[in-house]
Amino acid sequence: MKCTFIIYRFDPAVDKESRYQEYVVDAEPTDKILDCLNKIRWEQDPTLAYRYSCAHGICGSDALVINSRVELACQMLVRDFKTGNNFVIEPLPFFKVIKDLVVDLEPFFEKHRSVRPYLINDQKPPEQERLQESKTQEFFEPALACILCASCTSSCPITRTNPDYVGPAALLRAFRYIFDSRDTATDERLERINDNDGVWGCKSLWWCTDVCPKGIPITKCLGQIKRVIKKKEKAGG
Repeated sequence: MKCTFIIYRFDPAVDKESRYQEYVVDAEPTDKILDCLNKIRWEQDPTLAYRYSCAHGICGSDALVINSRVELACQMLVRDFKTGNNFVIEPLPFFKVIKDLVVDLEPFFEKHRSVRPYLINDQKPPEQERLQESKTQEFFEPALACILCASCTSSCPITRTNPDYVGPAALLRAFRYIFDSRDTATDERLERINDNDGVWGCKSLWWCTDVCPKGIPITKCLGQIKRVIKKKEKAGG
């Protein structure tokens, strides 16, 4: 069947302003949106720029706005959309466009690094590995599924209004280590995100949870961080 793709185009090296370009693709209902983009690039227009790697929903590199909603291009099929086989493809919002559908994610990863997204434990290592408490593991395990696709951050309205907001992805990673029983930097992490640019910037609108391709309850996880902070403050900690 014929599918029409209206794709955002912009090359800052040569273009003064963005535009939309239309392509018609022969596609099957079971084709991925990424398959269609590949057909366009390989068969019609080799100048079209977009990101992808694994094509199986693991790398998170092909997050795009598809018909006004952030999705992974490799996880959405043509038949998943009820738009008369018409598709509008745009880059992630709130990020500088490098070219076409490729955006500069360095600010996203810089904020991710700011929460120190790794295990911190300066105590003497045990003879064997540091064991994780099973109940604790179950509590934060959903956060381990995060693939850093930036879907949540680019869908968050707070990101639009506050460019200094660290964002749901970084806060989710902080959540993962704040509740890790092996980590000894909980107080430091809580201090780093205990302001309006951190966890209190979250207004619990659930948009991040709604678009997460891994089904992570991001808003609930951030709510748990808020509870810990309030509990510590109440205890005078």
